[in-house]
Amino acid sequence: MKQSIVHIALVVKDYDEAIDFYTKKLHFDLIEDTYQPEQDKRWVVISPPNSTGTTILLARASKEEQEHFIGNQAGGRVFLFLNTDDFWRDYNEMNSKGIEFVREPKKADYGTVAVFKDLYGNLWDLLELNAEHPIVKRMG
Repeated sequence: MKQSIVHIALVVKDYDEAIDFYTKKLHFDLIEDTYQPEQDKRWVVISPPNSTGTTILLARASKEEQEHFIGNQAGGRVFLFLNTDDFWRDYNEMNSKGIEFVREPKKADYGTVAVFKDLYGNLWDLLELNAEHPIVKRMG
């Protein structure tokens, strides 16, 4: 059996401002942006550059109770983990674009990591996993 997680939904305030942040500041690719008239929503999918794994579905909050989760989908914990092939390149570029890091870079057993906020305040790890890490070995 082979299964995979295709999308992770990220609740956003506005499609266009989210697309702008992720594509211009993080260099994510816009995979799909399709209007769904029957629901007055858009199906917006983004992905880190050159990624073949899970994508992010930008889901605009459409109800009041959903709005409370914008920027806090994981209850204040790191929500998403962005692995890179060059931590310092990406860290320095993100800093130059005004992305706020709430935990400075550190070396850990598994690699190099720092925590940043997206445009709504969700916490992300920027990390470069060590070559010996099981996930890196699995990706081959």
